[in-house]
Amino acid sequence: METIGTKISKIRKQKGMSQEELSDLAKINLRTLQRIEKDENEPRGNTLKLICDALKTPIENLVEYGKKEDNSYLILLHLSIISVIIIPLGNIVFPLILWLNKRETITEVNNQGKNILNFQILFSLINNLILIIGLYGKISHSYYIPYLIPSYVLLLVFNSLYSVYIAFRINKKVIINYYPNPIKFLN
Repeated sequence: METIGTKISKIRKQKGMSQEELSDLAKINLRTLQRIEKDENEPRGNTLKLICDALKTPIENLVEYGKKEDNSYLILLHLSIISVIIIPLGNIVFPLILWLNKRETITEVNNQGKNILNFQILFSLINNLILIIGLYGKISHSYYIPYLIPSYVLLLVFNSLYSVYIAFRINKKVIINYYPNPIKFLN
């Protein structure tokens, strides 16, 4: 889990600001900001508000009030993808339900859930397109696409096995990003 200092540093760098610029805008001592970013100090009250105002970011982006850690729920979130083997689009429906249910109360569920859903939506679009083309090829007796249906099954198996791999990694307390996804359906 990222610390407040790491988050501040990350947002500051994304906005192209130096520590000096942020400390001037926030009207706090440069050394204080350096200590916060190195996690030697944690900003509280007015200091946190000044930093958030200077970065133009809500406090909720830095501090996770009332959220708890629950790796077992993260594991369940990732393993819910396997339901696609039994239920069509289960790889989207079940993670969506789990994500909507706990995104505000458990740390990492919001980020992991969005990553899962973004990838699974794209995956389902592509994989179902492969299935439709493969079935159309079989119906029209076109044998120039004989490998599409086995490819569909192979991709489903790979997707399921990868979600199990990620669940094992989370069980070992390693939080990793899900699949890279160039298209964001959920921000």
